Amino acid sequence: MKKNKSYFASGCFWGTEYHFMKAPGVTATAAGFMGGHVDAPAYREVRTGATGHLECVEVEYDTALTTYGNLVRLFFETHDFTQTDGQGPDIGSQYLSCLFYGNEDERDTAGQYVRLLESRGYRVATKLLPASAFWKAEDSHQQYYENRGTEPYCHVYRKIF
Repeated sequence: MKKNKSYFASGCFWGTEYHFMKAPGVTATAAGFMGGHVDAPAYREVRTGATGHLECVEVEYDTALTTYGNLVRLFFETHDFTQTDGQGPDIGSQYLSCLFYGNEDERDTAGQYVRLLESRGYRVATKLLPASAFWKAEDSHQQYYENRGTEPYCHVYRKIF
């Protein structure tokens, strides 16, 4: 079994993680932060928007069971990738839509999906940025909805591909 890790920011990491942890081929997830200028930030710092981080989910998956492309489709189908100021009611730079790519293949795949959506008339606000240090959030943020037996209010699946 060959595993890979990829990183997705689509607003509140609780809802993002909820959908990815249920996806076929995903073996582990972690809520955390990426893209900022502070080492090992705490949630209380990131939520102010001052650290430059985005709430992000690390997704580990078995490459024999799913592909990066499948995960990118799920990413786009579970948030409003056209919103420029956050996600739903969560407004701020820490809630922006971003695909953090780990290599050229991921960058190219992400770019192909962005172009496909644009060709369908969507104004895609999702950023494509190289992956940087991933900082895992505090334990209270891990598998948030799963641990509470509830479902996200800010991330709803809608088929678009």
